[in-house]
Amino acid sequence: MGSHSDPVSMFPLHREREQPIFSARAHVFQIDPATKRNWIPASKHAVTVSFFYDANRNVYRIISVGGTKAIINSTISPNMTFTKTSQKFGQWADSRANTVYGLGFATEQQLHQFCERFNEVKDAARMAREKSQEKMEMNNPGLSIAAPQDLCDELQSPPVMCSNGPEDKLFRSQSADITLNAEKERIKKMLSEGSICEMNLEAELFTLQDSNSKLVAALHEANANVEQWKKQLAAYQDETERLREQVADLEAHGGHGPSDMLKDELTQSLEELEALLKAKDEEIRILQAKKSDFHEMEQEREEAIHRIQELEIRNVELERRVQSAEQSLANSLEERDRIESEVQRVIEILDVKIFDLNDLRQSLVKLIDK
Repeated sequence: MGSHSDPVSMFPLHREREQPIFSARAHVFQIDPATKRNWIPASKHAVTVSFFYDANRNVYRIISVGGTKAIINSTISPNMTFTKTSQKFGQWADSRANTVYGLGFATEQQLHQFCERFNEVKDAARMAREKSQEKMEMNNPGLSIAAPQDLCDELQSPPVMCSNGPEDKLFRSQSADITLNAEKERIKKMLSEGSICEMNLEAELFTLQDSNSKLVAALHEANANVEQWKKQLAAYQDETERLREQVADLEAHGGHGPSDMLKDELTQSLEELEALLKAKDEEIRILQAKKSDFHEMEQEREEAIHRIQELEIRNVELERRVQSAEQSLANSLEERDRIESEVQRVIEILDVKIFDLNDLRQSLVKLIDK
């Protein structure tokens, strides 16, 4: 499962016609078909996601296998787009599978490399489609292009092999076996709860990082716009005061000042500046209202971070409980081994006693015969 050639070896139908191009490790998510908003984890842990090229069909695909099941089997088309929604999370929509896939990477560099390779493969798929269409038009000029063949192959899981182990030893403690089975089931349940909690934490962390970056960018833009409008408002106010002083001087001097036409132009310019000033005041009011909304969103983000911290504390508690259960299981195994050794020792003593009794019986038989 560690190498990117596992899908080929697991599904022999792809062994001859597909070769891996690029592989990366990521957590796989799928969009919830009911809400189309929430992400559903498709893998409990990070899995290998690989680009494959089908030489016979001349198509590119993204395949990821978890266990014996293909969790991603997406054929890349030229109209697909891989979108970075945060520093470590990206997604793309597959209309054939009627779903949206999401990938969470460990580093931003891995996400960048996967995005670049996705765009390169998409361009290669576009060129391959264009060449295929040109070839078909040259070979069959009077025929229309056939519809693309369905590229989704049926993946069959390999059969599960079962073998019976050796017979259990005699004098095994049935109560110890029941206790051990109960401990194993409880540990499996706790481990699955810890894995689900960890995946929910990672998905919520990706969403919070995306929201945080958008909020910070919008807040910086709003602050910059408010400062710019304040500077322009001060300049317009100074210009308005200067024009008012000029109009007052013209009215005071009467006929000694400029002509009536100049007065009308100054009055019209003053009215336009006042209208522009009102518009800028309205824009400043709207920006201040948006700024208050950003503060509310920032408060919601802090509450979400606090909720994540509580989930992390719960995860630590679950890990501690798992360790305690593992220690209890180890103690139970040691106790069972000790009991088995005691039983074996008793069996050996009984064998010796039986042998001695057999010798005594034979001696008695000889005495009776004499």
